[in-house]
Amino acid sequence: MKWIGALLFIITTTWLGFEWSNKLTKRPKHIRQLINALQVLEAEIVYSQLPLPDAFASIARQLPSPCAHFFQSVSDKMQLESSDFDQLWVACVNDYIEQSSLSASEQEILLQFGRTLGQHDFTQQQKHIQLTIKHLERELEDARDDQERYGKMARNLGFLMGLFIVLLLI
Repeated sequence: MKWIGALLFIITTTWLGFEWSNKLTKRPKHIRQLINALQVLEAEIVYSQLPLPDAFASIARQLPSPCAHFFQSVSDKMQLESSDFDQLWVACVNDYIEQSSLSASEQEILLQFGRTLGQHDFTQQQKHIQLTIKHLERELEDARDDQERYGKMARNLGFLMGLFIVLLLI
């Protein structure tokens, strides 16, 4: 019975290590999706001159989840609720961060972007979108470095920590 418990403990810690590694692997992908979404938003605002709810709905149709779900929820809430956009944006960003593998730094970038969204003319809005994309590209490089540096280590560390604790307890 003791060996079954030890084996289950090692399997659990190994699984946790793989989950950590998986999150490190998904983070660059989610940042790239967000950059693509902002590029589409820029085109929709500057060239098509769509209202924000329609632009967000258009983006949601073009991207995979969880990014699509984020923009669709913003669009839906903007059409249904007449509340303050800042509060709506913050709530949607917080939900998006929980669903995705993005970190607190990407959350802060999105929150800063939301404070400027819809507040300026087309050229100023385009500059804010470009600035946000530059910030996200910097975060993308950091995410790739973290993935290369810590991805394999996370998988191995989960197994080795489980093994170490089991050996200590036996």
